[in-house]
Amino acid sequence: MLFTAAAHEGLARGEITRTFRTWTRPQVKLGGRYRAGPVDLIVDKLAQVRLRRITDDDARRSGFDGRSDLVHFLERTRSIAADAKVWRVDFHAVERDPTPSIADDRELTDSDVQELSRRLDRLDAASPSGPWTRQVLALIAEKPGFVSTELAAELGRDRAAFKVDVRKLKRLGLTISLDVGYRLSPRGEAFLAR
Repeated sequence: MLFTAAAHEGLARGEITRTFRTWTRPQVKLGGRYRAGPVDLIVDKLAQVRLRRITDDDARRSGFDGRSDLVHFLERTRSIAADAKVWRVDFHAVERDPTPSIADDRELTDSDVQELSRRLDRLDAASPSGPWTRQVLALIAEKPGFVSTELAAELGRDRAAFKVDVRKLKRLGLTISLDVGYRLSPRGEAFLAR
């Protein structure tokens, strides 16, 4: 789950224990563990709620001063109606898992590069619109932190489909999601350099 840098301190102190998201489908799972700033978050509850039912208490638990601030933030991420459903995620913070992420691996062997190439080739072959993996990696390398809408438009692609594809690259440890946009991970940089 992504949070702004301003929320990291509240997450680490355990003051922020809830978030609301405008996802079309859940992007986390119950019991899942996710990196967020200096800590990991474990999802305790996941439910859809009506936007109009969000309270000031919900907002404070989410790191906002009040309901109107939270609703305004949600409306900035996606156009939503007053009676729309949003995802409520309750979680608790735990100490960061010391196991390094695959995305941190800069030391790629020839075998690693061959395996990543094979997996990217499979993704390209399965795509109804043709090869896309290296093109997306190169674009993210060229434009880190650019909003997904702009990146997708540059490639003439639908934003939702583009984001799904970037998540596939993230699962391979090649990209990292930012508050806005993406960047290549150390592993992704090493792969492109090879």
